[in-house]
Amino acid sequence: METINVLLTLPFSKDVMEKLSSVSPSLTFHERDVQSVEEIADILSEVDVLYTFSVLPDPSDAPRLRWVQMHTAGVDTLLKHPLYTQSEVMFTSTSGIHVIQMAEYTFAMLLALTHRVPLIVEDQAAARWAEKRWERFMPAELYGATLGIVGYGAIGRQVARIGQAFGMRIIAIKQDVRHLKFQNRYVIPNTGDPDGEIPDRIYPPEALHAFMAECDYVVVMAPLTAKTDYLIDSKVLAAMKPGAILINGARGDVIDEQALITALQDKKLGGAALDVFSIEPLPAESPLWGIPNVIISPHIGGYSPQYDERATDVFAENLRRFVAGEPLINLVERGKDY
Repeated sequence: METINVLLTLPFSKDVMEKLSSVSPSLTFHERDVQSVEEIADILSEVDVLYTFSVLPDPSDAPRLRWVQMHTAGVDTLLKHPLYTQSEVMFTSTSGIHVIQMAEYTFAMLLALTHRVPLIVEDQAAARWAEKRWERFMPAELYGATLGIVGYGAIGRQVARIGQAFGMRIIAIKQDVRHLKFQNRYVIPNTGDPDGEIPDRIYPPEALHAFMAECDYVVVMAPLTAKTDYLIDSKVLAAMKPGAILINGARGDVIDEQALITALQDKKLGGAALDVFSIEPLPAESPLWGIPNVIISPHIGGYSPQYDERATDVFAENLRRFVAGEPLINLVERGKDY
């Protein structure tokens, strides 16, 4: 039986390693908790499979490497790397493991903004009981409102599922409107919208302006690719309903940040919750910090106590498929880049 050398560049618990080791006796695991490719230079020539967050070798340094399992759902950081652009090495992501926490984060932000939680916290800190509290804290209701989801992938589908439970009308933007079913992807049971049945309407990206004009709330969950870089620009923001609320849990550069700042400062939008930014950490001098009705979080929307468990569930299933010669799930398609 051929030995398959698997290199892990992140530390995992004993239970996780037992799960991975049980996949096949042909797998030999090498664990290295490293931050740079130089720290694994001595072993690269023997590696067949690599599990990593961001440590990637040049193709010439890893001649046996056939597959890289990323520890992330977004793979925008590797799109210019030689291993991606100059080799036939397969890449897979952990897409699907973030759906629960990201969808819950989305609705935490929507409810916080619509129910004026920032103002409530502000008054509590000042020990102040607002005199005109009806006007100050009048909420907006999610029920009956239109929720637009930009990027109808794993997370977008779970956002739609929860939005439907709130009684919202759901519409979405999807790159390929001809193929709605979710196939060859990791799916947590009883989550999302595998068949693409929830939205009232699914638009192609070319209809983004018309889509925006319908939405009371816009949730951006599209991957960052060449096609989505600055997808939400000044013209798209201008097409939004006055007073609409925007949530960005995707990547900072999916939105033109300066255009967003201008729209918020001009009170074109009713508010925003932002977890991702063009520069991270968000610089202290960014105007976003001081704009009212903006909630800023430090790229933590995808955090979960179950992150490693779910990520290695994906890896274990893909290891089984790799050994058996079956197609991998969450395969990154070159050209689409997600």
